Amino acid sequence: MFEIEGHLEVRDHRLFIGGVDAVDLVGEHGSPIFVTNEERIRENYRRYQRAFPDADVYYAVKANGNLTILRILAKEGAGADVFSGGELYMALLAGIPRDRILFNGNSKTERELRYALQTGVRLSVDSLDELKTLASLARESGKVAEIAIRVNPAISPETHPKIATGLSTSKFGIPYTQVIEAYDMAERLEGVKPIGIHCHIGSQITDLTPFVETVKRMMEMVEQIDRLGVKLEFLDLGSGLGIPYRKDEPVPTPEDLADAILPVFKECSDAIGLHPRLILEPGRYITGDTTVLLTKVNLVKEANKRFVGVDAGFNLLIRPAMYDAYHYVLVANKADLPPSGLYTIAGPICESGDILAHDRELPAVERGDVIAVLDAGAYGFSMSSQYNGRPRAAEILVSKGRAYVIREHETVNDLLAKQRVPPHLL
Repeated sequence: MFEIEGHLEVRDHRLFIGGVDAVDLVGEHGSPIFVTNEERIRENYRRYQRAFPDADVYYAVKANGNLTILRILAKEGAGADVFSGGELYMALLAGIPRDRILFNGNSKTERELRYALQTGVRLSVDSLDELKTLASLARESGKVAEIAIRVNPAISPETHPKIATGLSTSKFGIPYTQVIEAYDMAERLEGVKPIGIHCHIGSQITDLTPFVETVKRMMEMVEQIDRLGVKLEFLDLGSGLGIPYRKDEPVPTPEDLADAILPVFKECSDAIGLHPRLILEPGRYITGDTTVLLTKVNLVKEANKRFVGVDAGFNLLIRPAMYDAYHYVLVANKADLPPSGLYTIAGPICESGDILAHDRELPAVERGDVIAVLDAGAYGFSMSSQYNGRPRAAEILVSKGRAYVIREHETVNDLLAKQRVPPHLL
């Protein structure tokens, strides 16, 4: 059993999350549920901020956009990287200041651009087409949009290709070979004011070399842009630092990342005499390990392997099916008992790929047991769906030994909430 002091521990064979019994939570709130530890969120954010004391930390809202989680981070002083009008609305509602929000996104609608102009947040422009559209909308509204331009730096991190966002073939950003042209255009366009530069090379990255390479490439562009007469106030490097989903997996920490890139950033800044403010956008690192998905066992079936059928599938946690991602699992009511054999944890979805965990050594599993899927706080609920007519799960926050419902279980009424039947079919 993997334990984290102050977060996950075992007492009398049962898993406790933030001091609260996981099995009791299922008994009280039903299954499946996401359980998040408030103190772990705060600890993860503070660790990142301590590693980068002179930088701004903008939480990547796409990782987990629950309003309570955003409110916790707002109180910690976090900014926000948002990718849609909905995420922008949630960030503002949570109390994150508009001058600490960057509206990112590769295909923003006119409605979203108008909303960004109305709220006065900064935007990361993803294409020349978007740049011209934004400038036109800003002129119409009598506003000036402060912008960064998102660069595609053509740097390949060692990660899953579906979450590598800085490749030359990626849909994100303007190719770095065209960036100077883009800033030249932005400087001449009425309605926009370029004040920053932005990139993001991917997610779940565990090799620091691509980050160092990115800093060097981006600072080269900062120097070239300055020659145009454009004075950049900030450099947003995105983030993408991985977490250890496999509990014996060594991964770099925020301190390791700081040790790798800050000396290079300072050296480059000093060499060219330009010192933009550094911004980082961690999402997975802040929320990934804060949350456990608890799901009840419906059945155990002997086939060509031993299947454990649970009531959560890729409708709630799509990462294993989408990315072949690994999540550590355990039996929450038998957390430290010795393994008795190999089990494959299968969800209830009508798809062969609905497997949460393949061939795991677990204690004897029985109907009614509770399976805990760890590290489900990033890209868990935020990527969940109602596929197969299954209402989404509740979210529970544990804080100082108490549990709070921060999102109720959906019901079948939520499946029908926005549907309308034409009169001739009534």
